[in-house]
Amino acid sequence: MCMTCFLPETCFPHYLPDLAQFLGQSTWLLVLIVKGTCAKRMQIRRKLRQMELDNIDHRILEVLQKAGRMSNAELSEMVHLSASACHRRVQRLEKDGFIRDYVALLNPRKVGLPTTVFVEITLSGQADEVLDAFEKAVARVPNVLECHLMAGSADYLLKVVAGDTEDFARIHRQYLARLPGVAQMQSSFALRTVFKTTALPV
Repeated sequence: MCMTCFLPETCFPHYLPDLAQFLGQSTWLLVLIVKGTCAKRMQIRRKLRQMELDNIDHRILEVLQKAGRMSNAELSEMVHLSASACHRRVQRLEKDGFIRDYVALLNPRKVGLPTTVFVEITLSGQADEVLDAFEKAVARVPNVLECHLMAGSADYLLKVVAGDTEDFARIHRQYLARLPGVAQMQSSFALRTVFKTTALPV
């Protein structure tokens, strides 16, 4: 018996498949919440919260990704809700973690960082301590905007911004060349940004 839901584990396998067919997917997930370990139920609850997003929620997320400073009154008009109902929905999306934060997106040229460089990093080993030491060190490099652990020829891919080639050379000498565990490094300069967005396809 599960000590959280107090239902016998042994009785579920005999009739749950029939329930799944009879009740449909949404109710079937609700039935699964009372079965199994607490970790599994928490995972299912997160799935249910995602399933609760309707077309209006998706529209709110779409609009706010492109205009995060939009007032609640303007947003409510765009999604055809009352101001109070729209505000409640935004608060729920924030609480459930769909909206992580609101930030200002700067113009790289205006702040003197128009050059983007992608740096492929290959480490000397794959031990956990080597990876951990590199990741902690690279997170402290101010000009590194992104660091991705890769599957392929390189271990990591960095996105670095700089003023120009001379400024990148300084960043390379001062920071990148001193990163621990690096066996090989290859840099590629972006000639032009063809397309860029921070909006996820929701």
